[in-house]
Amino acid sequence: MAKTVQERSAKAAQKRIAVQEEELRLRVRPGTRQALADLMNWSGITEQGEAMTLMIHHLHALGSASCLPLLSPPRHEIEISQNVAREFRNKSMLALQKDRGDEIIEPD
Repeated sequence: MAKTVQERSAKAAQKRIAVQEEELRLRVRPGTRQALADLMNWSGITEQGEAMTLMIHHLHALGSASCLPLLSPPRHEIEISQNVAREFRNKSMLALQKDRGDEIIEPD
């Protein structure tokens, strides 16, 4: 006789506990989703979980020295134009001219 849905679910739950399986959730934006879709397409993998699991294991196999550059988040460099810097200096000088600093006030 076939097992019921509840029996199959209970068996699957017991198996997940036995192998210490854990669910990881990941929210991504369209660019990241497209990158994953491209990687899956290039390799012929159809399951997202399988693709991510393989990538994690392959990166781990490279070792820390090799995968560190791959896992470094991009950093944006901010360059201040000369016009903005000049305007800031002008405003700072005006502020200093208006308020020349602490004044000593003699009591009457």
